[in-house]
Amino acid sequence: MQNDNSNYPLRPGRLQILFDNQTPLFFVTFNTYKRIRVLANNAIHKAFTDFCKKSPDHGIAVGNYVKMPDHIHLFVWLNHDNIGLSRFVKSLKEKLGKTILRQRINKPHWQQGFFDHVLRSSENYQEKSLYVRMNPVRVGLCVIPEDWAYGGKIHDLTWYDM
Repeated sequence: MQNDNSNYPLRPGRLQILFDNQTPLFFVTFNTYKRIRVLANNAIHKAFTDFCKKSPDHGIAVGNYVKMPDHIHLFVWLNHDNIGLSRFVKSLKEKLGKTILRQRINKPHWQQGFFDHVLRSSENYQEKSLYVRMNPVRVGLCVIPEDWAYGGKIHDLTWYDM
């Protein structure tokens, strides 16, 4: 008996319906391999911001972010007609990995995969934004978020811009 894929798709259509009227805003987190503490330095920060500033060329915009010593949190707006989220994260990891290699830190640099959460409301966005902003304070890296040199905003994203 043959399976007619047009009647039985591999994935349900829920996300397509969700994104038909809006472009998605994701909260993304990814970690270094074995949580090695290599991300909180000026060379990695410059590579990160340079890469993210070019992302609109590919239908992506990066909003608020924080680079902790062993992980990164960021907000990513994604135009589904262009590059996908997985490919964006992979490219970002590759770019940062080259900078990490120049610091004479051998591979592997990254934990496989990443965590992403689709934001569904302005309340959810505000909650996650506060979490990202306060992350270095919570773990004792600074007293106020403005003192942490490895966080900020690349593009001005708000829930209502989506």
